[in-house]
Amino acid sequence: MLIKLTGGKVYDPANNVSGAFRDIYVEDGKIVAPKPNARADATYDVKGRVVMAGAIDPHTHIGGGKMTIARMLLPEDHRGDPVTRTDLTRAGSGRAVPSTHVTGYRYAEMGYTACFEPAMLPANARQAHMEMGDTPMVDKGAFVMLGSDDYFLRQLAAKKDFSAIKDYVAWTLHAAQALAVKVVNPGGISAFKFNQRKLDLDEEHVYYHVTPRQILLTLARAIEELGVTHPLHIHGCNLGIPGNIETTLATMRAAEGLRIHMTHTQFLSYGIEGDRKFSSGAARLTELANKSPNVSIDVGQVLFGQTCTASGDSMRQYAISKSANPKKPVIMDIECDAGCGVVPIRYRDKSFVNAMQWVIGLETFLLFDDPWRIFLTTDHPNGAPFYFYPHLIRLLMDKGFRDDALQKINPDAQGQAELLKSLTREYTLDDIAILTRAGPARSLGLKDRGHLGVGASGDITVYRDDPDREAMFATPELVFKGGEVVVKNGKVVKVVQGATHVVRPDYNKSIEKPLAAYFDRYHTVRMEHFKLADEEIIGGDNGAIVVQPTGARQS
Repeated sequence: MLIKLTGGKVYDPANNVSGAFRDIYVEDGKIVAPKPNARADATYDVKGRVVMAGAIDPHTHIGGGKMTIARMLLPEDHRGDPVTRTDLTRAGSGRAVPSTHVTGYRYAEMGYTACFEPAMLPANARQAHMEMGDTPMVDKGAFVMLGSDDYFLRQLAAKKDFSAIKDYVAWTLHAAQALAVKVVNPGGISAFKFNQRKLDLDEEHVYYHVTPRQILLTLARAIEELGVTHPLHIHGCNLGIPGNIETTLATMRAAEGLRIHMTHTQFLSYGIEGDRKFSSGAARLTELANKSPNVSIDVGQVLFGQTCTASGDSMRQYAISKSANPKKPVIMDIECDAGCGVVPIRYRDKSFVNAMQWVIGLETFLLFDDPWRIFLTTDHPNGAPFYFYPHLIRLLMDKGFRDDALQKINPDAQGQAELLKSLTREYTLDDIAILTRAGPARSLGLKDRGHLGVGASGDITVYRDDPDREAMFATPELVFKGGEVVVKNGKVVKVVQGATHVVRPDYNKSIEKPLAAYFDRYHTVRMEHFKLADEEIIGGDNGAIVVQPTGARQS
């Protein structure tokens, strides 16, 4: 089937197209070269409309144990639709933590066609993939968590040969059906189980006697040599602690030039200046990141309202549990693997700390030079629910709107926001297309996503060119998934299932002999049952598995 979109104003940064008026042809789900003399089966007149590839969220918590807990923890959150606020009595709703179905619908209705879960525990991979498989409309994938698991820490403490550790990393990617590797508070989740309440970059784990720096360097090198496209995805030490900007800068330098991705940096960019001993470290973060081509970041922007924080960082979630709103935090341990914490939070614009978090995130966006190395996120649901993205986009694109919003926050925070007030930068449509499409696709290795060139998937979003950018990005006129119209005027008109993206780097299969013995001694499941089969992901109505290529590199 051949479809044609005519006369749209195309923004496709991956192919150096900036607001050019072009026709787009899609045949059998893929974008093809122009066929002006061919008779299209369907033609869409999109003159005067802005056309981009389908959006990609590279960091959004949409599946796994944390989200299951969060959904059960907040039944009151599921009384109304998160957008229309209409009362619903069925479970297909939710504001801070929408159900699986609503998550897929809301993403598609904003023009998103792919979303990636950034913190999947190997022990919980089956549950995570089940939830993602139950999330319609979007492609998905997950980053497997390592760095606080007992087997890895034992290997590191015993100074095992690096090739054995690298094989274990590759085995875990296969077993969990993952796309990349995430490290959360490296070693700190494990240290919390041994009653350590903090673990800085060069501080030893009380039991394994390894440091976060060793963990980070080992994992980053393994990822590099295995040829996984997305760099090590790092949730650093000391998240949420005033003064943690020092640790964050040290972490970036500790990479020693290896590719790393620093995630939700807003929560890791806090200084101790001012009367309140809480200030923005965004300028220092971006100064170093701008000079470090091996480093990419996402922001984890805080926006005001009720949400629910959900993180594998049980150490830090325990620390903030006293601030829970409503007062019902959950902190969990997962055997031999890691842990998690779920803490409901209400961010208030009149709170000094919350207002400063809002300021720090925006400063980071506006001070970072290279849009290809920074991604638009709220760390859903930790900073705000993902459907706040259109509001965030307007804050970035419209200085007048941003300045008006600044006047409404806590007065003391306003007093510390002179830098934000002085920033005149306004993001362009090209910038937004990079942040939300081309950049994440390149970072994740999705060669046929995030652009509109020949061979790309027919994932396309069409917007009215509304000067109110929040309205524009909240309600696309058309969304195509694989060349099919799935959304019209911001409403789903066809339900589809997306693919699951994974990587499968080569490794020495002999690692399974010591691993099997370890599972028999320490785990409650056997190694062969721990591994996730393809049939468990693509069964029923779930989409295909797409194996993204890896190419071994040597450091």
